[in-house]
Amino acid sequence: MVTLEDLQRSTAQVGESVYRTTISRALHKSGLYGRVARRKPLLKESHKNSRLQFATSHVGDTANMWKKVLWSDETKIELFGLNAKRYVWLKPNAAHHPEHTTPTVKHGDGSIMLWGCFSSAGTGKLVRVDGKMDGAKYRAILDENLLESAKDLRLGRRFTFQQDNDPKHTARATMEWFRSKNIHVLEWPSQNLDLNPIENLWRDLKIAVHRRSPSNLTELELFYKEEWAKISLSRCAKLVETYPQKTCSCNCSERWLYKVRTQGG
Repeated sequence: MVTLEDLQRSTAQVGESVYRTTISRALHKSGLYGRVARRKPLLKESHKNSRLQFATSHVGDTANMWKKVLWSDETKIELFGLNAKRYVWLKPNAAHHPEHTTPTVKHGDGSIMLWGCFSSAGTGKLVRVDGKMDGAKYRAILDENLLESAKDLRLGRRFTFQQDNDPKHTARATMEWFRSKNIHVLEWPSQNLDLNPIENLWRDLKIAVHRRSPSNLTELELFYKEEWAKISLSRCAKLVETYPQKTCSCNCSERWLYKVRTQGG
């Protein structure tokens, strides 16, 4: 993550001042180019093993199976823009190496917490979460929005609901709510944010909202509702259609590491 300015200063310190353009050409010749550092969850060995198990258990799933999934998540949308990008020098196929990624953090004032869902048939309900989200509030959101979203998206009765492993999501009372409604919940590994396709929609939403430069929370709320409604069916369908390939690509390096560590080859 050394910048061109840092490299230029280091050459000057040894008495060999070099132009930035010369340094840039040398880096390009070596196959290094400036790119934005990818943001990835910090994964422990147990997380990697559970991700691998998730990927292998769904290898034989049909495209229709994923079309019957209602994906969900919560996100915080901030009033004053997205987190700043950071550039790194990297070679091809090295974007996810730890030294090339930026840890994600939660920060900033003036924000709104949202719960939303979508399927390959389009976006479902998008709900503002007022105050702290606890188990009771989460179940109220589900009660008012989950089945209605599934109905609007024509998923039928035998759909699968996806949520992460947040304690309020997996609480006994919440799981009992799912059982009472005969809703099948997709088994989900911990620390698996990058495998949830709704993260792509959150990114789309935040970029679209902040292009409109909201100046207060009232405008922020108005803009996110309008931009969520503009997300196309084709965008949602494409995210679900390519999901099996994404699952494979996100886990292929972990599968190789797991094999080396457990089988020695």
